[in-house]
Amino acid sequence: MIFRITEDPISPEALYQQVLKDHNGAVVNFCGVVRNHANNKPTRHLVYEAYPEMAEKKMAEIGAEIAARWGIQDLGIVHRVGRLEIGEISVLIAVSSPHRAQAFEACRYAIDRLKEIVPIWKKEVGENGEEWVEGPGLMVEKR
Repeated sequence: MIFRITEDPISPEALYQQVLKDHNGAVVNFCGVVRNHANNKPTRHLVYEAYPEMAEKKMAEIGAEIAARWGIQDLGIVHRVGRLEIGEISVLIAVSSPHRAQAFEACRYAIDRLKEIVPIWKKEVGENGEEWVEGPGLMVEKR
């Protein structure tokens, strides 16, 4: 299992290769990508912040939940921090399992749980200023 916070660009191919195993028949990837708008407002870029040690620990908890629920051991979650431009990957989840149904279910579960429990904060920067919009326990600050 791979759980990582990084400042570097994320490569779907690299994580795919890391979770691909001979005993599995399916690999499902989810890429979260920076888009050019949020809530009907233009976005110029995003800024992500995290406490890496805690975020990776919470990602590992998600991995343990997936292992307990689906028996899946071959998965990875990588989230990028820092300034991300439109079109860049902010989060990548790769799940490899013997069958596709479990891989799809586990992948969706992973991104949903990541949004719920992993201490990663997102700031949207647009034409009218910036706003922190996501993160556990986040107090939204508008400028």
